[in-house]
Amino acid sequence: MVLVTLAVENYRSLRHLVMPLQQLTLVTGANGTGKSSLYRALRLLADASRNGAIAALAREGGLPSTLWAGPEVIGRAVRAGQHPVQGTARRKPVGLRLGFGGDEYGYAMDLGLPVVPMETAFDLDPEIKRESIWGGPALRPATLIADRHNEVVRTRGEAGDWSTGQRIALSDSILSEVSDPLRAPEVLLVRERIRSWRFYDQFRTDPQAPARASRIGTRTPVLAHDGADLPAALQTIRETGDTTGLDAAVDHAFPGSRVEIDVLDGRFELRFRQHGLLRPLDAAELSDGTLRYLLLTAALLTPRPPELLVLNEPETSLHPDLLPPLAELINTAATRTQLIVVSHSTRLIQALQAGGSTSTVVLAKDFGETVIQGQGRLDEPAWHWPKR
Repeated sequence: MVLVTLAVENYRSLRHLVMPLQQLTLVTGANGTGKSSLYRALRLLADASRNGAIAALAREGGLPSTLWAGPEVIGRAVRAGQHPVQGTARRKPVGLRLGFGGDEYGYAMDLGLPVVPMETAFDLDPEIKRESIWGGPALRPATLIADRHNEVVRTRGEAGDWSTGQRIALSDSILSEVSDPLRAPEVLLVRERIRSWRFYDQFRTDPQAPARASRIGTRTPVLAHDGADLPAALQTIRETGDTTGLDAAVDHAFPGSRVEIDVLDGRFELRFRQHGLLRPLDAAELSDGTLRYLLLTAALLTPRPPELLVLNEPETSLHPDLLPPLAELINTAATRTQLIVVSHSTRLIQALQAGGSTSTVVLAKDFGETVIQGQGRLDEPAWHWPKR
């Protein structure tokens, strides 16, 4: 499944964002334009497949802290500078909406606050008011596969008939609670595909970083989010993946260098052979930039490509000379998996644009709201939110 649209409404500065996606989408913009919010919104969508969206919102301060803080409507007079921005009474129910459209399936979730607060210490916990899965990129009633209004979930069978309502908790997602492989196989398929998404954000490279320690290794086709299993992941690539690509990626970034993995009593140790040195360096001796580049190499050359791979500011702590080799790795990975790269590095952006078919989305701020530069409402991909 290839995603073609990402939609977010009322999440931090993303008051209304409908963004087109390609096989390789580069998201950039000045500091404070909403790049991090977009990345977090994608992670929230992924958390929904594991029933973790509510907990993830709580870690961000709860729904009230993550909602769009500006007015519901920014009037013409305000935009023309004839009237100051002022708060107004809400006319619509509080709602944070997240969704995506793909070439095969689409999904949307609408989160809100309880209508009648109960006597509980958790009265600020959001509830899932509406949730839908459909076929194709844009929601249409005829393509609905699973639909949820508050606590009641219905699924559509092969003959087009709707099931009787199944009740689930307002904090639970249909992605995790609807599990009938006969009645709703598409729900299980969408869930597993979302669960395959991978996110890599700010690998640690300090002296105590997990990637610098030796540890027992097992076959590792997927690098852990913290990079703790880097030696095992690199050895797995060497034995079952793109060995030539691994050697080329290291040599391109560090001419004449090579990565080796020593195994002693089941413990895996990274060895970095560098041109001109009499002995290899171990992980504890590597510079922050070298270690980060090797972590990104392991993530991008994974023998088990995910449906979607998202990198957040991969250029962090890398020397500018490492950005062209990194761009080459990213462009190569995009032939096997869909990628979204969030970056503010001009050199990485230019290298990505020069080396492959890259769709570039530039974010900007307009009265505190994140917008896509050059995109008008008529330029947005087709998108419809399920109504409460």
